Amino acid sequence: MRWLAALAMGAFMTADPGFAQPEYQIIDFAELEGWAEDDHQAALSVFLDTCTDIDDPEWQSLCALATSQPDAKTYFELFFRPVVINPNETALFTGYYEPELQGSRFRGGQYQYPLYKLPPEIKPGTAWFTREEIENQGLLRNRGLEIVYINDPVDVFFLQVQGSGRVALQEGGALRVGYAGKNGREYKSIGQELVRQGIYQPHQVSAQVIKRWVRNNPVHGRALLQHNDSFVFFREVSEVPAHKGPLGAMNRSITPMRSIAIDPAFTKLGAPVWIEKKGREPLNRLMIAQDTGSAIKGAQRADIYYGTGSQAGRRAGSIKDPGRLVVLMPIQIAHALAPEG
Repeated sequence: MRWLAALAMGAFMTADPGFAQPEYQIIDFAELEGWAEDDHQAALSVFLDTCTDIDDPEWQSLCALATSQPDAKTYFELFFRPVVINPNETALFTGYYEPELQGSRFRGGQYQYPLYKLPPEIKPGTAWFTREEIENQGLLRNRGLEIVYINDPVDVFFLQVQGSGRVALQEGGALRVGYAGKNGREYKSIGQELVRQGIYQPHQVSAQVIKRWVRNNPVHGRALLQHNDSFVFFREVSEVPAHKGPLGAMNRSITPMRSIAIDPAFTKLGAPVWIEKKGREPLNRLMIAQDTGSAIKGAQRADIYYGTGSQAGRRAGSIKDPGRLVVLMPIQIAHALAPEG
């Protein structure tokens, strides 16, 4: 059965062969905390949004079965097995959201901070200039790359972290922007940098705390933001209706509290994932892995999508909780990776 295991490995995960291979543990559905109480039909509906885009025969067969609208709980229990990847690790859950920014198509007044298109010379997999070099040297100015001008540089930075958002336009109407590419530099956490500098303790750091500190310390705040070498570019996403969520990594709208961002080196995009999040607001729920993020690295790492706007932002920014992440894999793939017992 070695050939089957190899096939399953390629079908489910793409971890770098230079690193240690993940460990897999199959568990029972009865071991999932709160499984019986979840709204499985809601999860199945979100699964159907993207399962047709999973390029694998095993998944395509299960997707076709799902389109017949079976009883959702029975469907998942019959055709999937819960698998914990790297069971000795403790999961880390954070939250993200779609910001709503204030902007204008035209530069002027308070609207001075552009969102940029991807420069044509940047090629995938290659490193370009750092954030500090881009901003201090004005490498993007006067090149016709501006999409819209925002009224707050801190909002621009956090939009780059989130990857997508809506902009309410001063001249009326709104536009949505999505991720178009990056400068090939590694993401560096500015929250961790604030802790390293002794400004805050780890438990004090949140998105709201960081925003407030940067705004209250404009000179040092600019240097803090430039600590993150990564710089994200955008594209206008006019094909997504306003009532739907932003596009995730599968180029489909994501759903609040049912879509998560994962590390695709370990978890297949489109897979159902059961999360058991601890903390002040425990959450046991079947989610769908429909997005990724530059800060989302590891088998037990996930970012929960909380929705659009400031209220969703406050909720998402307060999440930094431990727990467990369990991937639902097709039975054949699960048993090839981790024989039960």
